[in-house]
Amino acid sequence: MPVSAMEIPPQMPTNILVLDAGHGAPKIATENLTVFYGDKPALHDINLDIEPNRVTALIGPSGCGKSTFIRCLNRMNDVVQGCRIEGKVTLDGDNIYAIGQDAVHLRTRVGMVFQKPNPFPKSIYDNVAYGPTIHGMYENSDQRDAIVLRSLDRAGLLDEVKDRLRAPGTSLSGGQQQRLCIARAIAVEPEVILMDEPCSALDPIATARIEELITELKEHYTIVIVTHSMQQAARLSNKTAYFHLGRLVEKGDTETVFSDPQDERTRDYVTGRIG
Repeated sequence: MPVSAMEIPPQMPTNILVLDAGHGAPKIATENLTVFYGDKPALHDINLDIEPNRVTALIGPSGCGKSTFIRCLNRMNDVVQGCRIEGKVTLDGDNIYAIGQDAVHLRTRVGMVFQKPNPFPKSIYDNVAYGPTIHGMYENSDQRDAIVLRSLDRAGLLDEVKDRLRAPGTSLSGGQQQRLCIARAIAVEPEVILMDEPCSALDPIATARIEELITELKEHYTIVIVTHSMQQAARLSNKTAYFHLGRLVEKGDTETVFSDPQDERTRDYVTGRIG
């Protein structure tokens, strides 16, 4: 999408670089998305399509707007005092910020997994059952049991916890807690899963398990992941978007973004010259 010449240094290209043509209608699309905290802009005119059943990685230096962007996709920024949003975010073509849109319902369609595992102070079972309960997704305990077990299985955790479902979620290891949070997110049958640095607090073994899980989950869900790890983005994602100082600089096929970036800022970041 065009970016005016005043918005970036004159020696840089004056367009956001798009390195492939995409695949059909996007699951989520942002149009001229701009976010302010008070009077200070944190994101500037972001135009980005998120394709269905793909993993899209958001990369860029700390403070470049990745987390702000991902929180716009399920209206988590609504709870941030002084946050103001301009532009449009659509889910299956519908503007999620339009008057009358239900943010609570939106978050059942667009789930989120945070940087630090945050299980509720409840049992493993009750963590997963929480969302389906408050949204009235079952009629009896057998249906509730089926949702919990299916979600734990899909999150790759069932075999490890099936004999202690009534144990506190906080009794699990860090990697297990993060998979519990993923099970909790998918229990309400979302269409999109947002992940904000989901492995940054985990050891390498737990990180590898989460990465395997993400690869499996994209068969059923559209996934957007914020990561500081270039290796993780390269391993996991189909698409990559590079953010710099609140602007979207380059987007496209992950392999192309990493092997043949067209913007100098992207090249400097993926080669480690800036970070």
